[in-house]
Amino acid sequence: MDSEKEDLTVTPQAKEGGENETVPANAGTAPATPAPDLAQAYEKAVAEKRDLYDRLLRKQAELDNFRKRAQKEKEELRHAAAEDLIRSLLPTLDAFERAFQQRQEGVPAPFYEGLELIYRELREVLSRAGLVPLETVGQLFDPYLHQAVETVDAPDRREHEIVAELQRGYKLKHRLLRPAIVKVAVGGNPEGKTPDEPSGKNRARGEE
Repeated sequence: MDSEKEDLTVTPQAKEGGENETVPANAGTAPATPAPDLAQAYEKAVAEKRDLYDRLLRKQAELDNFRKRAQKEKEELRHAAAEDLIRSLLPTLDAFERAFQQRQEGVPAPFYEGLELIYRELREVLSRAGLVPLETVGQLFDPYLHQAVETVDAPDRREHEIVAELQRGYKLKHRLLRPAIVKVAVGGNPEGKTPDEPSGKNRARGEE
């Protein structure tokens, strides 16, 4: 039976001279195309991956910057709204302080006690929001913080020392919200001594 099996790999084909020759089974088919350059394809894929990754990083950076700008603008709007509200309440604080300075004898004491309670509560709320009153009397005049409307001849004070406060000034956190209106001493001396008071050096000589 082995001799009867058909050979699947080769087929007999007669030559012109009557002789037989073996022909490959894939004879007559088109030759296979050559494989692409794998190294070049890999480099191209890597370059595309890097380009996509760089673009992704740029988009993420742009998104982060947009979020930061939006958050900053939101904070600035909130601070501006709070500043406008607090600024509008300053005349109310001024009215309370004038009422306490001009107490009338015929007004019952509980009335002023109620005013003082409301005033303290309002000051506490504004203080938690960052409102800070400026120091004036006894301080040297600062044109960035104080507004002088009158000078007072005071030889017993330091030159440009604030001797009276006409309207309180305030800071909102670290920003000047309203300058203080003050009176400033002139004609004094830097050390704040009276003209007839001897200096430390002269006093030491007199003691000798």
